[in-house]
Amino acid sequence: MNIILILVDSLNKEALRIYNPSTVCETPNIQAFAGRSHVFDGHFIASLPCMPARREIFAGRKEFMWRPWGSLEVFDPRLPREVQKQGYNTGLVTDHYHYWEETANGYMQGFMSLEMIRGHETDYHTLPDSGPAPKWVEKMSEFRSPYHMRQYWENVKNFKGEEDYFPAKTFTAAGNWLEKYAKRAPFFLQVESFDVHEPFHIPEPYASMYTQGIEGNADDFNIWPPYQVYKDLDAFMDQTTPQELAYLRSQYYGKTTMVDKWLGRFFDKIGELGLWDDTLVIFTTDHGHDLGQRGVFGKQYPHYDSHANIPMIVWNPHHRGEGQRVPHLTQTVDIFSTVIEAAGGKPPEETRHSRSILPLMEGKEAVRSEITYGTFGQGVCITDGEWTLFKSPIKDKPLFSYSTMIARPLLVDNPVDGRVGAMPPQPVDQDRFDPSIPFPLWKLPIKIDPRTHDDFLFHRSVDPDQTQNLWDQEPEQRTRMLKLLRTTLDQEGYPLEQLARLGLEEFEPVAAQ
Repeated sequence: MNIILILVDSLNKEALRIYNPSTVCETPNIQAFAGRSHVFDGHFIASLPCMPARREIFAGRKEFMWRPWGSLEVFDPRLPREVQKQGYNTGLVTDHYHYWEETANGYMQGFMSLEMIRGHETDYHTLPDSGPAPKWVEKMSEFRSPYHMRQYWENVKNFKGEEDYFPAKTFTAAGNWLEKYAKRAPFFLQVESFDVHEPFHIPEPYASMYTQGIEGNADDFNIWPPYQVYKDLDAFMDQTTPQELAYLRSQYYGKTTMVDKWLGRFFDKIGELGLWDDTLVIFTTDHGHDLGQRGVFGKQYPHYDSHANIPMIVWNPHHRGEGQRVPHLTQTVDIFSTVIEAAGGKPPEETRHSRSILPLMEGKEAVRSEITYGTFGQGVCITDGEWTLFKSPIKDKPLFSYSTMIARPLLVDNPVDGRVGAMPPQPVDQDRFDPSIPFPLWKLPIKIDPRTHDDFLFHRSVDPDQTQNLWDQEPEQRTRMLKLLRTTLDQEGYPLEQLARLGLEEFEPVAAQ
């Protein structure tokens, strides 16, 4: 089969009618695609945010227990190169500008062809000037770097119509890639739309498509609230209004509808070229994005289902789903093995965490009975599908990052994603801390302020919105899930100090079934 992997960044299940029938957000092309494909209901994040999730896709390895946002490691396999071993042509079409940063070395270099649409978010694509900017740009600057907000404005200020916006450019370029290279099949094409990522800046008709009943001037609303620094997020949430949050949601929906339109054009191109009958198409995201629920904005820990249980829809021409629902637990990290096996290959022996989802579309048994997920330096989450537990760090316990590299990108500069910081501290040790890796790792002390030290337990089937914390009311389930967490972590691997940091030393692993 040919293989197409489509990642739409920050996409919430709540905005898709296939998952949320009551949503007002219109996504007819995703809906139609889902109607003939397999729809995965139990798909989750693993490591957050953007680049940690991509390391899972490219290397099949969870990293949230070991290190934050950073480059691929020297020992990591490279997904496109694994696929190329099977005789495939590979290509990446994306506007995800993080791939150009020092913090993402090694990801895009493995593809045989690359097209990068520059200028999204704070991409240093053009040089900002100090001239006047619209009020909405100044509004974003109240809680974010004015220089960065100017950078975004400089990148997009000459856009005239929706054809200039990033989803149009990205999916059009992906269609052009197919026209140029599809005849050289088999191929693996990875298409990434950074939208629906913020800032939620969109043209008409999308900007006013979902604003009915919202009072106020659009220029007075912030379309890019903060979340990387907690004090800034708290300050924003303290002063925001229900009208502003409703406007934010309307712009998120508008951007989702705009992405759907141009995704539909790409789907049309697949049809025009006669590729549906021999092409596996995986449509998913790296994470969702909370829009003010529980007083938060973004995708930080605790990882509630609102941004952790993410959409995935898969068209398999050999096992056509016709809208069939797949309830089994899967994760972002599983894309690695899925793509390699779809290409006829076998994942590398050192692959620890990735499981192919192809058997699930053949009606076979689940490949997982529980999953763990999280963000480096925060707590650890586990669900068995029925119950979900968030185990937060204990105060004043040490934290270290582990890598073959000593590099600024691996320092924790903020508690959400750990991107570029100051000069690294002196490592305290170097050793074979991870026996699954054939190289010694540097051990660097990290100071981080977790979002919370509170623990949570939710009964998902009874409380799907996760509003009732049953940590104290359900001691038997709490103990069972803590033991299951210890067991799963023992299987996946972790730095030894994490047991004390997470308060898991007293819990013996569950005996193997």
